[in-house]
Amino acid sequence: MNPEIVEYNNKQEPVDKQICNVLAAEINRCLPEAENKIWHAHPVWFLDGNPVAGYSKLKGCIRLLFWSGQSFDEPGLQNEGKFKAAEKRYTSVDEINMDDLHRWLGKAASIQWDYKNIVKRKDKLERLK
Repeated sequence: MNPEIVEYNNKQEPVDKQICNVLAAEINRCLPEAENKIWHAHPVWFLDGNPVAGYSKLKGCIRLLFWSGQSFDEPGLQNEGKFKAAEKRYTSVDEINMDDLHRWLGKAASIQWDYKNIVKRKDKLERLK
């Protein structure tokens, strides 16, 4: 894993650090071909330069974000923002349902909107997969 992500996780409070470590390990396992790095101050995984999954520390929780998550048709994810992103928030590692997480990560690889070129297209998203 990218050392910057390890450092990000290690800076979290113990409960949040546990959540981050589990999320990072599972994202790496399910998306082995993805590049991972700190992007806009948070761990993010990219496929062919397109952001697909990441997490961040919010007040009182860790937010797992899928950039194309609104297209996953998953009741466990909540819409986030004005584009196609969806999120799941965690306050304990026990809240992470591995079956759900693995299914969402599979969909993150197979369902993608083109965020990489969103600025060039003046905030218009096009479906890649």
